Amino acid sequence: MILVLAVLIVAAGVIIDRDTNEFTLQTAIGQTNDTLQTSEDFLHLERANRAFIDLVARTRPAVVQITTKTERARREESQRERLSPEDEKRFRDFFGDELFRRFFGERAPRNLNPEPVTGIGSGVIVSDDGYILTNNHVIERSDEITVTLPNEKEYPAELIGRDAAGTGVSGTDLALLKIDAEGLPTLPFGDSDQLEVGEWVIAIGTPLNLSQTVTRGIVSAKGRAGGHFSGIKYGNFIQTDAPINRGNSGGALINIRGELIGINTLIATGGFSTGNIGIGFAVPSKMAQQVLPQLIKHGKVERGWLGIGMKPVDSDLAKKLNFDAPRGAYVSGVSKNSPAEKAGIQRSDVIVEFNGETIQNPKHLMHVVAVTEIGKSVEVTVIRESNQEKRLTVKLGKRTEEAIAKLNAQLAETEDIRSEVKGLRQKLNELKAFAGLHVQNLTPAIVERYGYASDEKGVIVTQVEPGSIAEKKGIVPGSLIQEMEWTSIDNLETYSRLAERLTNEQKKQVLLYVKSPNEQGGGYVTIKIPTSDR
Repeated sequence: MILVLAVLIVAAGVIIDRDTNEFTLQTAIGQTNDTLQTSEDFLHLERANRAFIDLVARTRPAVVQITTKTERARREESQRERLSPEDEKRFRDFFGDELFRRFFGERAPRNLNPEPVTGIGSGVIVSDDGYILTNNHVIERSDEITVTLPNEKEYPAELIGRDAAGTGVSGTDLALLKIDAEGLPTLPFGDSDQLEVGEWVIAIGTPLNLSQTVTRGIVSAKGRAGGHFSGIKYGNFIQTDAPINRGNSGGALINIRGELIGINTLIATGGFSTGNIGIGFAVPSKMAQQVLPQLIKHGKVERGWLGIGMKPVDSDLAKKLNFDAPRGAYVSGVSKNSPAEKAGIQRSDVIVEFNGETIQNPKHLMHVVAVTEIGKSVEVTVIRESNQEKRLTVKLGKRTEEAIAKLNAQLAETEDIRSEVKGLRQKLNELKAFAGLHVQNLTPAIVERYGYASDEKGVIVTQVEPGSIAEKKGIVPGSLIQEMEWTSIDNLETYSRLAERLTNEQKKQVLLYVKSPNEQGGGYVTIKIPTSDR
């Protein structure tokens, strides 16, 4: 009993004052809290905590809930309509028409009864007179849009403009709404380009049909492409682990200064999960700012057009260009009659600067071109052969589906030609050891140099490998091969085709008719083919 009492006394923090014979109850937890609350670390935490609370209080009023209604048709499906045409015929043949109708009924009438379908999303007030940014997929195909402010006031919203995802021309998935209100709280735009990975951010929205919800996280990455997860072409997303779920779309991503640095747009999910797994994406505020004026003015976004195919600058090319690290955009093709062609941009150029902005990579160039005013003349700096820097002036055109299709067709055609040339070169390289001979087509200059008649046909020997059988047989550069195995050689194509066929047939020796330079007539030469050539 005494032992139990001692344990209880220790646990409760009871001290016996021997002089007074009184019990003094000590609150150990209270002492710890008192100590903690006066410590420097706690004060730092408390200030940070209070800063977040104040930040949320300042920014929440500018984030709204968006409710949509869509009048979609609904009709009950009859039992009969659940049958495939094959099953219907089988049952009808078995039961007969009367019994079939009794069991399976008639097809449902086609006069459809509409039933509204509702949707929930979020939005951000960007002007005190009622302009609200959200995602296009939040309001797409909706017949009615309602905006609910954090103070529960509701307003019907008008769709001002949208930049739909999933097309070759557009792709930010942003939309702009307008409500009839004045003096609204707003979020100022921050510079998303200045964001750093690891920086604290706050997401505010209305996920899963809940009222306004605040979550916190960090910037996990920048410059994420959207095409892997959606049809968003111009995403260039900010990735965050601030929890974002369905319904957060169109909501605000805010930095610690209370500035809007992104519009929350989509999430990545894993397995059977459709909720947050710590990977969310937001359209950068800089991009939203760039499209906002066009959405207000035109209701859509018209993008600049250069008319080139692009590839990244790899480490080998960067080294050749004396770059410290890969940068710029390699021009892989130029569309005919495009702004780029008219400005003098050529295939194999490397664009390193556009309109005063240093180009990081092809995706970066695509974005800066897209947001540049159509018809504007801008200066483009390219690196050309021998590392020559050239400054060109290009007048931007308008990006259209037709222009994109034309460029893609030309690039595909060019790629086909390159593949053919590459294949031919490969074949020629494979044939270069054929009896030690390197050959090429006749040209007027070669004919004149070696004294052949202007109407001669064949292929000219440009090089004879040292120690080869051809060299031992007396064939020298400038010799003219006109026959192979009794077959006339008209040009390099004929020669290559015959050489390849004879190699595949594993010929041990080949008969050639060869003319020597600056000599009359010619003769037959038999050349043994080494095993390595076969």
